Amino acid sequence: MKSQRLARIDHEIQRILGTLIAQELQDPRLAFVTVTRVEVSDDLKRAKVFVSVIGDRHQARQSLDTLTHASRFLRGELGHRIDLRYTPELSFIEDRSAERAIALAKTLREAQGSAAAPEEASE
Repeated sequence: MKSQRLARIDHEIQRILGTLIAQELQDPRLAFVTVTRVEVSDDLKRAKVFVSVIGDRHQARQSLDTLTHASRFLRGELGHRIDLRYTPELSFIEDRSAERAIALAKTLREAQGSAAAPEEASE
């Protein structure tokens, strides 16, 4: 279990990066990107930034490449806005949990629909 301090740092980095990506990066290759969570290592030297990209696989790959290319800029801006001894190195990872949740909900709706159909047929 993460300490409360690390959890606060995770949340603060997530908030700042979300703002930076939305307002400061003006790259046309960047699709609609949302920072879903951040996991900072225990020594605060590395941070995994999980991002959700709205679009197809090509747009997601292009957006991740763009974020990786801009990681030095984002790290510098993060260092100016957060007071830590070390500004963590950023690595961007695609978070596909929203897609999985939508697919699961669709499967559940289909299962409920097929379960209701035999009951209606027997009546």
